[in-house]
Amino acid sequence: MNSMKLTVTIYQYEDGVYIAECPSVPGCESQGTSEMEAEANIVDALRQHFAARAELGVPLSVSTKEIDLSV
Repeated sequence: MNSMKLTVTIYQYEDGVYIAECPSVPGCESQGTSEMEAEANIVDALRQHFAARAELGVPLSVSTKEIDLSV
């Protein structure tokens, strides 16, 4: 089994639900009634996402890059 370090963001939505997203894996997000549940759910979603990619023969790697942005 491969190991990856991925950054996830977790924030509380206005209705009280916690949303978890992984910016380096577009579209991969989940939610929960607590931060801990949202984190567990995004881990599960990411595992399923990468399992599906492996089944399709798509590379598992994701790349991220930091950029400087003047606003």
